[in-house]
Amino acid sequence: MKLVCPECKNEVDLSRYPNLAVGNVIECQMCGISLLVNAIGEEVAAEIVDEGK
Repeated sequence: MKLVCPECKNEVDLSRYPNLAVGNVIECQMCGISLLVNAIGEEVAAEIVDEGK
């Protein structure tokens, strides 16, 4: 699985989220933005829910 941050375009480290599920809110380690997981497959789809730090 991989997720590219829609804000900064960097890959998000999903190994920090071993129980990742649709509806989880995760954080991009590069820009600090919060992302809501919409779909999980080969690629994870997420949308921005809160601006970064």
